[in-house]
Amino acid sequence: MDEESKIKVEDMHMGRLIGILSHQMVRNRNNPSVVMESDELTAMQKHVLKFILLETLHSDIYQKDIEEEFQIRKSTATGILQLMEKKGFIYRECAKQDGRLKRIVPTDKAKDILPAILEHIDETERCLEKGIPREDVALCKRVLWMMHRNLEELQRKQGCDSKKREK
Repeated sequence: MDEESKIKVEDMHMGRLIGILSHQMVRNRNNPSVVMESDELTAMQKHVLKFILLETLHSDIYQKDIEEEFQIRKSTATGILQLMEKKGFIYRECAKQDGRLKRIVPTDKAKDILPAILEHIDETERCLEKGIPREDVALCKRVLWMMHRNLEELQRKQGCDSKKREK
């Protein structure tokens, strides 16, 4: 890192730096439109489909998971999923453990996109980690996770505090 960058980064707030990186990833590399060239889906639907495809590799997924991941209302998630189902990218089936729950399942049409998504993720990771020692990457991941947990704890605390004020 050159001296000018070191000085700039040292004075920068952590949240701002993370925000800059996040926006750059969305703009340059992490855009599912790069992988999913289909005009059938909106950008948000592409993000949701990418999430569905990746999550269903190792677990069942339900509408509630999408609501939580994208911080959207139930009605918004319902609309997105209905359109994706209508366009043939997913279908919903009753969960074995509870018939009221609908498991979201990607169709073959959606699964055809998966190899390109996985390659795109690998390419992005290689780019992010280029020139950085493995130990530093591992440390960065641990620190970012700890920051995430710290913010979760703060949000829980603020949620409890606001409930106390309401009483």
